[in-house]
Amino acid sequence: MRRMIAIAAALSVACGSPDTPDAAIDTTSSADSLLAAYTSVRLEADLSALTDAERQMIPLLIDAAQAMDEVYWLQMVGPRDSVLAAVSDPKLRQFVDINYGPWDRLNGEAPFIDGTPVLPPGKNFYPHDITKEEFEAAAAAAPDGGESLRSLYTLVQRDSARGLVTVPYHVAYRAQSERAAGKLREAAAIAEDPGLKKYLTLRADALLNDDYPASDIAWLDMKNNGLDVVIGPIETYDDQLFGYKAAHEAFVLIKDREWSARLAKYAAMLPGLQRDLPVEPQFKREKPGTDSDLNAYDVVYYAGQSNSGSKTIAINLPNDEAVQLQKGTRRLQLKNAMRAKFDRILVPIANVLIAEDQRPFVTFDAFFENTMFHEVAHGLGIKNSVKGTGTVREALKERASALEEGKADVLGLYMISRLNAAGELQGDVRDNFVTFIAGIFRSVRFGASSAHGRANVARFNFFSELGAFVRDSASGTYRVDLERMPAATDSLSATIIRFQGNGDYAGVSTWMEKYGVIGPQLQADLDRLGTAGIPVDVVFEQGVGVLGLK
Repeated sequence: MRRMIAIAAALSVACGSPDTPDAAIDTTSSADSLLAAYTSVRLEADLSALTDAERQMIPLLIDAAQAMDEVYWLQMVGPRDSVLAAVSDPKLRQFVDINYGPWDRLNGEAPFIDGTPVLPPGKNFYPHDITKEEFEAAAAAAPDGGESLRSLYTLVQRDSARGLVTVPYHVAYRAQSERAAGKLREAAAIAEDPGLKKYLTLRADALLNDDYPASDIAWLDMKNNGLDVVIGPIETYDDQLFGYKAAHEAFVLIKDREWSARLAKYAAMLPGLQRDLPVEPQFKREKPGTDSDLNAYDVVYYAGQSNSGSKTIAINLPNDEAVQLQKGTRRLQLKNAMRAKFDRILVPIANVLIAEDQRPFVTFDAFFENTMFHEVAHGLGIKNSVKGTGTVREALKERASALEEGKADVLGLYMISRLNAAGELQGDVRDNFVTFIAGIFRSVRFGASSAHGRANVARFNFFSELGAFVRDSASGTYRVDLERMPAATDSLSATIIRFQGNGDYAGVSTWMEKYGVIGPQLQADLDRLGTAGIPVDVVFEQGVGVLGLK
């Protein structure tokens, strides 16, 4: 497979040469400043509840995950070892490693090494010189109507005549796919749970043929496994050209059975929550799958897309709309990662930006619930345009991810309010409201390149316009208007679902141009967080050594 970004050109200034001095940014002080955005967390977990076979499986699953990490480097910039070898300063090299290339994920993917070109919106999924018009013309002329070009699982490349052709992922990344599949099969051979054994076997097959629905369904059917792995090309966040291409990632997970039992009852409430959405009937006519479930896990390994820049703390999968409507989804709350972000980032943010008398409302239980119902909300709303123009993802293209994340955030809070009022969810809803606003400040810092970051900027501005919170200029803190929050939540929920249901690409673009911009006051307040030394996100110490395994 061709190397799609010229590493030497991208990093030549940082590397230096006999007659070219190192770039000014390649210094310890600059690297220290960049690294200060992250705080290190050891991904430890209690393995005592695992069987001997499950303990033996963990290193095999981590090996498979590492193959996905290799693929993700190729999708973003090129071979990891070549990229890192081109950077002379060890601390700057560490920052390149965190970001999977010389572009700052928490700063709009801005290059942080002099001489590095702007990161193409289509990354290495497409030719760097492609235009949207060229792609659409090629898709319209293709015998399959562009299905292969738009596939989640193909690279778009140029042929010898500079036309557009596709290369399936399992061909482009054959070596890594075969290695990962082999490790999954080794793990399946010793798996004791029949559901896990079936899933691992089918997922290994899928990595070698790019046909994922059978393994997605097998993953949804698993109920009793104590160990889990999410692996393969999954999220489309990195494709900011069209939002079509899935990037490779992996999570190795250990189920927290006690916390999972506390969450189980909410899956059965999805159909009723769908019927009660604050929007017109045509936008809630789809019925969410009733086989969805909620579980809590400790993560022991992140790889690929999930490990780049800001780290995922919850998962809602699979993304296949047909599988979602047939079987539902699984929502995985990543408890140890969530706790680390709450303690080290969210609480310090609240102590700077939330009104002093409302800070006691910022609680871990509310943070956990807000995150959990965010994932539940991905399954609600609408997956297919009411105008018959295909899926929401296809209609909204590169706008789809940010809008979907915004929908999940606000619909999650909407559901918490409704369940609390119905007595189905215990606790003080004020905790959820104030923790939610504090969480906006946390997520906005992920930057404009992040779907979650863009979604939070838009929500901040929309809520501000509706008076859901006010800023006290004297103290520089924000106070949540607990009376106006429910109406603001309903209004934003309805706005987003209508955009999705109508497949209104132009409307979403105009809306995001208005609301998805960080204003001067918000930027000044975010800068205060940096001055206070509050990290933006976490970076993991992880692997078999951290877990005490061989």
